[in-house]
Amino acid sequence: MIGRLTGRVLSDEGDCAILDVRGVGYEVIVPLGTLGRAPASPEGDTTLFIHTHAREDALLLYGFASEADRSAFRTLIGVSNVGPRTALALLSALPADELARAIAGKDVAGLTRIPGVGKKTAERLVLELKDKLAPVAASASNPLKKGVSTASGSDVLAGALVRMGFKQVEVDRAIAAMGDRAKAPLGEAVREALALLAK
Repeated sequence: MIGRLTGRVLSDEGDCAILDVRGVGYEVIVPLGTLGRAPASPEGDTTLFIHTHAREDALLLYGFASEADRSAFRTLIGVSNVGPRTALALLSALPADELARAIAGKDVAGLTRIPGVGKKTAERLVLELKDKLAPVAASASNPLKKGVSTASGSDVLAGALVRMGFKQVEVDRAIAAMGDRAKAPLGEAVREALALLAK
């Protein structure tokens, strides 16, 4: 199995990147923002932590910016009825530490705002993972929890986009263009902001 790859990013198309490792191009499926957060060398090489997923009809590589994100992915796909696509959606919206805090805080409503995560799935995640994804830094705020953080909706959106690898200047411009729509539920706001950032 492949556990880690370091190479030059040849293309980045949403959730799929091609990483050139000494002349071999590996197609790697990644959560949004992974390439912006992944370790990079001075020469421009990017390191991805890999989960190799074998199916009857394909051998798929999933890449992550940190070992913690990869570990969270492996834990997520171990939950019944949670496949790689749902796990990617969760890790695209929240890095592993914030996801752990959301689950520890039993924030079902916040989790359901993530595209592709319904109420039953969110409840199952909270039930099955409450002791498996260790929360970090209890003092840190949960960006999904209403009333816990004093951050506004646009601040939460900005934080999510920066963690996805976008520059603060680009994020500020997109949020300004969105106006009051930046205060929409996180999943909707992220989708609209990504459409603006892609222009």
